[in-house]
Amino acid sequence: MGLYASYIEPALVSFACSLPPLRRERAKIIPEAAGAVLEIGFGSGHNAPYYDPAKVERLIALEPSRQMRARAARRVGAVAFPFSWLDLKAEEIPLDAASVDTVVTTFTLCTIPDAARALTSVRRVLKPSGRLLFLEHGAAPDPGVRRLQDQLDPVWGRLAGGCRLSRDPLALIAEAGFGIARSQQRYAAGAPRFAGFLTSGVAIA
Repeated sequence: MGLYASYIEPALVSFACSLPPLRRERAKIIPEAAGAVLEIGFGSGHNAPYYDPAKVERLIALEPSRQMRARAARRVGAVAFPFSWLDLKAEEIPLDAASVDTVVTTFTLCTIPDAARALTSVRRVLKPSGRLLFLEHGAAPDPGVRRLQDQLDPVWGRLAGGCRLSRDPLALIAEAGFGIARSQQRYAAGAPRFAGFLTSGVAIA
């Protein structure tokens, strides 16, 4: 692993994920998590402050990047409920079937190499009628923005840890067999439109 992937890329991704517009979006969806919670793509822990300790029994954080786990240490240390790491990829969730109540994914489906396989694993570990809370960015509805996303994807992916601008997170979730209970799509205020078309909501396993 080179200098860029080891130090520069984690710092850039962590900074981008900490911008105020994204913090406001996290604050809207993360407090809904309840029971035994699995977060895939925990990153540097930007969701940690928004979990409601009155609702969360335990949090399992799946994050394959050692650099991101190190960056998350301070935020993880402040949580008021049991916490554990899984240092594996989202396609390889080593939990029992029907063992978690809530799965959380924020700005993650764009990066997972095999998102369809990861979502199949998510459905497996969720309890019957368990919930997937999602906050993702992806393919924009405006043709001009979408063309720009397609043009930028090859370079953007190399710079941003494999992130794909043109993925459609809502379609991926539905194709994995989830029922979409609630969803909202909009551009994030203050974010560049090519990277700021957001999809958030709740899906049922």
